[in-house]
Amino acid sequence: MKHGLFVPNFGAFSEPKVFADLAAEAEQAGWDGVYIWDHILIEDGTPMCDPWVAMAAAATVTETIRLGPMVTPTPRRHPWKLAREVVSLDRLSHGRVDFGVGIGHPADVEFGTFGHETDNRIRADKLDESLELITGLWSGQPYSFDGVHYHLEERTFLPKPFQEPRVPIWVAATWPNKRPFRRAAQWDGVFPLKVGSTGFVDMSYDDIAELLSYVRIHRTSDAPFEFVAGNNDAAGRSLEDLSVLGVTWLFYNLWDMNAESLAKVRGGPWR
Repeated sequence: MKHGLFVPNFGAFSEPKVFADLAAEAEQAGWDGVYIWDHILIEDGTPMCDPWVAMAAAATVTETIRLGPMVTPTPRRHPWKLAREVVSLDRLSHGRVDFGVGIGHPADVEFGTFGHETDNRIRADKLDESLELITGLWSGQPYSFDGVHYHLEERTFLPKPFQEPRVPIWVAATWPNKRPFRRAAQWDGVFPLKVGSTGFVDMSYDDIAELLSYVRIHRTSDAPFEFVAGNNDAAGRSLEDLSVLGVTWLFYNLWDMNAESLAKVRGGPWR
């Protein structure tokens, strides 16, 4: 099982250099990955950084640790511009990028504020089209696309990603909604969340078992698949239990960059 740090792109991490310094510290301490949220607005006046600038900064001061957005809302991005950004980061880092994607949350703030689409189903359809378009451009071959939401005349995008056959794509999905997990099953990994009556809640061991079973049923490839759990999920169960179940990554939420947090980072994965 791999261990990653999971941080917001606001608050203590609103400066790109703070994220870059964290990545360097985490790599030295033996962490396997450091992942950053991709929000553009939380509350009016909240300091935030562009996560892609922060990840690029981190890539230049690290050599082995994996980096990625968790998650980028592709429906509020031009997919061809996003395709360029991911490839640029993948090549800058020599193939250390995991591309986390989703429809975006909260819709009223992240989309409605700027006059963009807030309907979940439409944004989900745009996510599906954007992934098809992005991976088509990553092929390095002449490619065109004619969808409902996106259209592209035939073009060849070079260079290709550093990673072969492409950058891994992890899909964010909220349980008990089934469609996002069917989508994730077609790609390379899933970053699951559970929605309760009061918002997001921790997943139980049984939740994780059910999710993994559902994804496996809908997998059409025998390629490796990443399943992420949070450090507060499956309370009372060991890492070995989770690993046997099929969890491949454990994410540790890091909300602040104070002395206590830095000590935990420098201490290595919280096993």
